[in-house]
Amino acid sequence: MHDATPASLLDRLAEGPVICAEGYLFELERRGYLQAGAFVPEVVLENPQVVAELHEELVHAGSDVVEAFTYYAHREKLRLIGREGELEPINRQALQIAREVARRSGALLAGNICNTNVYDPADSGAAAAVRAMFEEQVGWAVDAGVDFFIGETFSWGAEALLATEVIRETGLPSVVTLAIHREPETREGWTPQEACRRLEDAGADVVGLNCIRGPRTMMPLLGPIREAVSGHMAALPVPYRTHDAEPSFQSLTDPDCHCLPGDRPFPTALDPFTCNRYELGEFAADAYELGVGYLGVCCGAGPHHIRAVAEALGRSAPASRYSPDMSRHAFLGSDPTLKRRNLEYAKEL
Repeated sequence: MHDATPASLLDRLAEGPVICAEGYLFELERRGYLQAGAFVPEVVLENPQVVAELHEELVHAGSDVVEAFTYYAHREKLRLIGREGELEPINRQALQIAREVARRSGALLAGNICNTNVYDPADSGAAAAVRAMFEEQVGWAVDAGVDFFIGETFSWGAEALLATEVIRETGLPSVVTLAIHREPETREGWTPQEACRRLEDAGADVVGLNCIRGPRTMMPLLGPIREAVSGHMAALPVPYRTHDAEPSFQSLTDPDCHCLPGDRPFPTALDPFTCNRYELGEFAADAYELGVGYLGVCCGAGPHHIRAVAEALGRSAPASRYSPDMSRHAFLGSDPTLKRRNLEYAKEL
């Protein structure tokens, strides 16, 4: 049990990188506790122990943050599945689960708000509706004693600004990240660097990008953002091999598979595009060298990806005890006690 209050987010960033594991939606869908499509975190009510276990696995792998699983636990998403009446219980339960793991492990506890799918610059009432959705979720997170807030996956820069304003009213630190789709701009046409500069000017403590793009297509956007902002930066790609022709994981196509629903690998057939752990480690090291201090992996991440990020940044996580050591592999190893006949057979494997 860690009784001492953990160092604040900003104190930790002043000392070195902070690692945040995201992407609970995909991992819990793979495990059979969450439905793809609506992607609503009903699991926090139906199987809370599964959520707690995932939080613990990710801290074990090297995450400095336990992020309450309130992504898409907002009024609009719950309305779609007929559970809007459980809006407050699902948020409070998610926060309590995360709080218990964070306080037990010494990790930071993060509240979370995200894209609402309600924001519309052509609708005069949309901004007020979005603000109200943010305010109720932020209020429950403040009650739970969160250490800071994450506002994430905003493809509208103006919606991210609304989130920043609501979080700022709490006096707690904020990490606000944008989701950049095929076109390298927000939905209203701001460049990532312009949008991040606006967020920083509005009071966000950490700004940057998360989700949608894999390492290869997120990295080129980070340099211009670093030049445009003076404060802390975040980068949390999805662990998929996006590329210039298909820069978002929604845009990926798979010509080798003809049994895909809607002919689209996203979101349940992305397996052939998954980055290995070393690619995520390389991204983290390169981004950190560029001046990005808040790093992680988003939708699709597994604990092994987070461990690779931690180790690439010079950390030794509890899970590093089990990091690969191929020297003792029967066929591919180098231990002098291994059987020669197996080592010689390695080329036939």
